[in-house]
Amino acid sequence: MAATGTNARDDEPAPKRIVVGVTGGIAAYKACAVIRYFTESGHSVRVIPTESALQFVGAATFEALSGNPVTTSVFQDIPDVAHVKIGQEADLIVVAPATADLMARAAHGRADDLLTATLLTARCPVLMAPAMHTEMWDHPATVDNVATLRSRGAIVMEPASGRLTGRDSGPGRLPEPSEIAGLGAMLLERPDSLPRDLAGCSIVVSAGGTRESLDPVRFLGNRSSGKQGYALARLAVQRGARVTLVSGVTAGLEPPAGAHVVQVTTAEQMQDAVRAHTATADVVIMAAAVADFRPDSMAESKIKKVQDEPATITLVQNPDILAGIVEQRAAGDLPATRVIVGFAAETGDEHGDVLTHARSKLQRKGCDLLVVNAVGEGKAFEVDSNMGWILRADGGESALPLSSKNLMASRILDAVGTLLFTG
Repeated sequence: MAATGTNARDDEPAPKRIVVGVTGGIAAYKACAVIRYFTESGHSVRVIPTESALQFVGAATFEALSGNPVTTSVFQDIPDVAHVKIGQEADLIVVAPATADLMARAAHGRADDLLTATLLTARCPVLMAPAMHTEMWDHPATVDNVATLRSRGAIVMEPASGRLTGRDSGPGRLPEPSEIAGLGAMLLERPDSLPRDLAGCSIVVSAGGTRESLDPVRFLGNRSSGKQGYALARLAVQRGARVTLVSGVTAGLEPPAGAHVVQVTTAEQMQDAVRAHTATADVVIMAAAVADFRPDSMAESKIKKVQDEPATITLVQNPDILAGIVEQRAAGDLPATRVIVGFAAETGDEHGDVLTHARSKLQRKGCDLLVVNAVGEGKAFEVDSNMGWILRADGGESALPLSSKNLMASRILDAVGTLLFTG
């Protein structure tokens, strides 16, 4: 009798083998969300906690979430040579949280438990998400250990800033699980997508939509979620840049770990914030969806609907923030080396297709790079994937295939780095 059941489709990618290392910090409970992300994405997950981690989250929890046994010692599963085999076979290792102790042991090549032994045998991407008090993160020993790990190819994320254990607050907080898992997923697609090539650079990124008030209740806005701009800020931080994120209205996104976030609402507020930080930036990336128009005045009370009488709203143009930055550079108010990146959300019409309109916009705006998205139902706005093109001022064009917004951000930053360092 033929076997029955549901088989994986031939065109589906094979599940990856992911190791999630968990160390002994209060943030260990957040690793559960990282594990769930990867298992729900169809991957095979093996959790390797330290003995200290099990003081915070029990082995049963990790086994239930991953569907695999949990061990901590190199003296368990001896016939399978687990301390060698797990690292050899892994496609990705994520350590979350990564304590100061774990990073110190890894930097010095220790192999005194299953997690550190696995790190020594791994030849796949290794992503570490630090979590510790600010004083520990800033200590010269930790700074040296992080530099050593990065020099050997490990990706050590910049920590978030916020509430720590007790009443303390500052840098050292574990990045959000969605951010850790998103970067891990990107590394599975493109292992070289997080080089430290932007170290020392200052980058301003605008993101999200703007809102222009009609009255105390209503506003003019757009469908931008802010996800692409936030992805650019997130990856720029992890590639070593100092990042200021000027954020308009988003879909409730968590601030990217390590970025300085300036919250704004209107187009004029965004213009003021971008200009205030552009003077000291090496790169400006205008990924925000800025409203082209605003009401000429805001009604002091709610505009009432009158039966069978149309309402008239007079609109005036908002400032073109991108064009203004280009004009500042042309006038010598900004260095000629300043790299300026614009975004264009386009649709085709009777006058031309998406690229025709985008090429015309690049010529009008005068920026160095223009990232073009074809928009419409299920495209670009309010989704987690994106595609488009990068147009360069010198006439060059390159396609951005459909991918996660993190991966698209990585490819955009590749193009920015090429301009920044080679001209």
